[in-house]
Amino acid sequence: MDLGELWAIFGPGVAGAVFGAGWWFWIDAVVCSSVNVSFVHYLPGIFASIAALMFNCVRKDDIDYSPYEEGEWRLKLWLFFAYVLSFVSLAASVGLLIQDSLVKSGPSVWTGTADARNIGVCYGLNGNNLPSPKDVINLYKRNQIDNIRIYQPYPEVLEALRGSGLSVAIGPRDEDIASFAANQDAANAWVNTNIVPYKNDVSFKWITIGNEVIPGPLGSNVPAAMNNIRNALASIGLIGVKVTTVIPGNALGTSYPPSAGAFGSDITATMTSIATILAQEDAPLMINVYPYFAYSSDPTHISTEYALFTSTAPVVVDGSLKYYNLFDSMVDSFNAALEKINFGNVKLVVAETGWPTVGNAPYTSVSNAQTYNKNLLNHVMQNGTPRRPDYIMPAFFFEMFNENLKANVVEQNFGFFFPNMQPVYPFW
Repeated sequence: MDLGELWAIFGPGVAGAVFGAGWWFWIDAVVCSSVNVSFVHYLPGIFASIAALMFNCVRKDDIDYSPYEEGEWRLKLWLFFAYVLSFVSLAASVGLLIQDSLVKSGPSVWTGTADARNIGVCYGLNGNNLPSPKDVINLYKRNQIDNIRIYQPYPEVLEALRGSGLSVAIGPRDEDIASFAANQDAANAWVNTNIVPYKNDVSFKWITIGNEVIPGPLGSNVPAAMNNIRNALASIGLIGVKVTTVIPGNALGTSYPPSAGAFGSDITATMTSIATILAQEDAPLMINVYPYFAYSSDPTHISTEYALFTSTAPVVVDGSLKYYNLFDSMVDSFNAALEKINFGNVKLVVAETGWPTVGNAPYTSVSNAQTYNKNLLNHVMQNGTPRRPDYIMPAFFFEMFNENLKANVVEQNFGFFFPNMQPVYPFW
C-alpha cells in the first residue's frame, strides 16, 4: 500500500480530528476563562465549519476536470465559494489573534495560550462601605482578573463566585487550624460546609491553611491541619486543589544576601514538615512579599529605584546572580531557605504584594503604588527570579479595595479601587 492509498484511507479522519481539536481547544478556553468573549470571535470557526461542510457535500468522483464551459460549472462554483469561505475564516482568525495580542482591551482568553496570565488580587472585607460580592466579582471579570484570594469562606462571596470562572484561593479562619490538626472530623466538617456545596460551580485552586501564623503559637499545627484537609478533599473526590500555607518575610531568620536565606531555627522543623507535604502533592509554598515595608523602614540603605523596579544597574550582586530589584531578592531568599532544608524543588506563589497610596509620605503615594504594581505585573508575567529564571511565578496583588476598618491608615490604602468601585489610579 503506497502513501497515496494510506492518505486516502486515513487522511479524512486525521483532518476531521484536527478540525475537531481546534473547536475543543476554543470551547475549553472560553469556558475556563473569566473573559467575556464577543460573538465576533466565534465567526471564523463558524464559517470554517460551514466551508468544511460544503467541501464534504462534494464527492471527488463528481468533479469534472474538463474546462468550465464543458463541465459542471455549478459544482465548481460551489467549491470556489467553499475555498473563499475557508480562506477568509483563516485570515479573520489570524487577524483577531494579532489584534487581541496587541490591544489591551481585547479578550485575553486565547492569544496563543489560554488563560496565560496567572495573576490575581486579594479580596478583603474589612470595610463597612464595600460593594456587594456580586458587584465585586463582576468587577474582577470586567478587569480580566482571573484569580481571587479570600481569607475566610464567606458564604455570600462563595455564592457570587458560582459560575464566574475565577480561580479561587481560600482559607479557614486561623483560629480553626488547631481543631483541624487535632481532629479529622473537624477538617471533614469544614470541607463539607464550605467546599462541597460550591465545588461544582466554583473553581477552587488553592486552600491556604493559615495566613502568617508561622512563626507563632499556631504554626506547629499547620502540617497536621494540611494533611487532614487534604484527606477531607480526597474523600469527596476533589482532586487538583493544592493545600498550602502562607508565610511572611519574618519566617526567615536570615534573608541577606538572598543566597543566605534560611528559615528561623524555631520553625525549621515545622517548615520541613510543610515542605514534605507540598513536595508530595507538587503544591507551592505561598509567601507574602512587601518591598514597601523594607524600603520605608530603611530608606537610607534601600533606594527607591531598587524598591520600585526602576534600577538600570544591579544593586545586589550575590555570587554569579545580579539583583536589580528588591522583590526578586526577597523571593530568592525563600528559594534559598527551601534549598537549605533540601526542598529546592518546591515552587513559590506570591500570596500578597502591593504598595499603599496614603499614610506614610513620601514613601506612600499614588505614583509609587502605580509604578511598583505596574512594574511588578510586567516582571512576573515575563521573568523568573535570578535563582529561578525559568519559573514564571503566579502572584496575588494586595488588594482590591481600600478598607476603612483596617488598623491604620497605611493598611487601609493598598487598594486598586475605592469602595465605590472607581479606580484609585489607572491600572487594569
